[in-house]
Amino acid sequence: MVQERESPSRSASPPDPGMNDVASVADQPLARVSRDGVEYTLLGTAHVSRASVAAVRQLIEGGGYDAIAVELCDTRLRALRDREAWRNLDLWQVIRDGKAGMVAANLALSAYQRRLAEQFGIEPGAEMKAAADLAEQRRQPLWLIDREIGVTLRRAYRSVRWLDRVAIVSGLVASLFERGAVAEEEIENLKRGDMLQSAFREFARQSEPLYRSLIDERDRYMAARLREASAGGAARRVLVVVGAGHLAGIERELAAQQEDPAAVLQTLRALPPPSHAPKWIGFGVLALIVGAIAWSFGRGIGFGAVALRDWILFTGCGAALGAALGGAHPLSVLAAFVVAPLKPFRPLVPSGAFSAGAELWLHRPRVADFEALRDDVLDWRGWWRNRVSRTLLVFLLTNLGMLLGEYLAGIRILHRLM
Repeated sequence: MVQERESPSRSASPPDPGMNDVASVADQPLARVSRDGVEYTLLGTAHVSRASVAAVRQLIEGGGYDAIAVELCDTRLRALRDREAWRNLDLWQVIRDGKAGMVAANLALSAYQRRLAEQFGIEPGAEMKAAADLAEQRRQPLWLIDREIGVTLRRAYRSVRWLDRVAIVSGLVASLFERGAVAEEEIENLKRGDMLQSAFREFARQSEPLYRSLIDERDRYMAARLREASAGGAARRVLVVVGAGHLAGIERELAAQQEDPAAVLQTLRALPPPSHAPKWIGFGVLALIVGAIAWSFGRGIGFGAVALRDWILFTGCGAALGAALGGAHPLSVLAAFVVAPLKPFRPLVPSGAFSAGAELWLHRPRVADFEALRDDVLDWRGWWRNRVSRTLLVFLLTNLGMLLGEYLAGIRILHRLM
């Protein structure tokens, strides 16, 4: 096994990530690893750099490679190639399957990427798209070696504590209200690293499990994918285009991995079982409140009627307030108010599903809403203006309001019993 590393000399650089530099492969981080009869040329790129795009073109057009591997999954490649991919979104299916939060997070990340594109005049990931397009044009095998982004986000989310999850969601929400230029520190992170690492940089620094899910696991995954794809022996020289932050990790994993690549991939694709603690705590709180209401009726009809009234008002008003904050139609707000107090009879169906369903029926998203979605989510006000993102907000904020109302009702009822 042979490893070579080419580390270009570096000097302090301004926030502009090399867009006006004379492109040269010699200016890019490169590593070469030979293993099992295959020579891998690892090119580390910056995701907002024209120089990286030019280096990709230089290597592919002059390198004589048998295959091109890129740090992409099917989902991310489709997103890069199809700017209108959101048109195919089945919003009701998303809500019914409980994926509204995941879609909203992807929209927030998309908004972050668009801010970068507007500031620097180049879409993040342009070098990956260039590599994929050139491979297709030259009829060369294209290997998508990164793990599906949905799996990565789920593993990252489930790897951290509940409070860390709240911090991550809060950070995504806060990013929607940022209107200024992207900070120099973020640009430096993107020069050295990875879009997901940059987006969650503060949390990744403080949380070893989160860093492992976003970076280390993907290094292992991409190395195993390279070994799996090259096992047939048809490719002897492979160009691997990855973010610079993954270069050292993939180089190390290619040299060290001894496990069967299929086994490595299966392990890293598996979703860790969700924690049942929050669900059981929620059921426990609900059962406690229902029991308290029943006990109140045992102390007298009037006493029980007051407890039941508190439950209806707090849960109904909380859910209705959440729907209203999401910009829902008055009838959708009314649906939230009516359905929320019935939670004991449908504990597994969130209140937001009903208010969002009513919103879809009353304000069905138009083709224009899907076409404008990527642009509208750049500004926080656009989330309320666009019917697609507004429906997601109605779903999420109704559930949040219902949760708040439930706990306030419980406190009120238990206080009366004491």
